[in-house]
This record gives sequence, C-alpha cells and structure tokens, in this order.
Amino acid sequence: MTRTIRILCVAVLTIVGLVGTTLPARADDRDERRQRCERRIEAAESKLRDAVQRYGEDSRRARKRREQLEQVRRDCPDYRGEHHDNDHHDMEHHDEPH
Repeated sequence: MTRTIRILCVAVLTIVGLVGTTLPARADDRDERRQRCERRIEAAESKLRDAVQRYGEDSRRARKRREQLEQVRRDCPDYRGEHHDNDHHDMEHHDEPH
C-alpha cells in the first residue's frame, strides 16, 4: 500500500509540474498576441489619420483606411483596448497628426 501511495504522489506531482509550466507560457502567448494586435491597430489608426489629413474626411483613401482598421480590429479578438465605433466622428477632433 505504501508503494501505491508513493506512485500516486509522484504522478500527482508530475501532473502539477507539467500544468504549472504550461500556464505561464499560455499567458505570455496571450500577452504577446495582445501586444501585436495593439501595434497593428495603432498603425492602422495612424494610417487613417494620415489619410484624413491628406485627402479629406470622406475621401476614397480615408474610407479604405477605415475599412482596413475595422478589419484589423476584427482580426484581433483578444484585443481589449479602446474601440471607437465611429472613427469618422473621432477624426473630426484630431487637428494634428499623432
């Protein structure tokens, strides 16, 4: 009976050790994905601001950049940053490029 208990303890410790080593990696992966999404979204927002400043709020290029921004946001489901449903309205309040 003592041998069985030792085997069970080793098995439990092994399982706990394996699970413990994979959890931080998953959290790191999520953080890395989230950071990549933030960078992609920020780049798309910057391109939209540039297009609005150069070509006008309702220009073809600004509309294209809005569509691209929304696509980037859709492609980043883990991203929980600030989301603007109305970028058209937001761009009216930015006088200077960032």
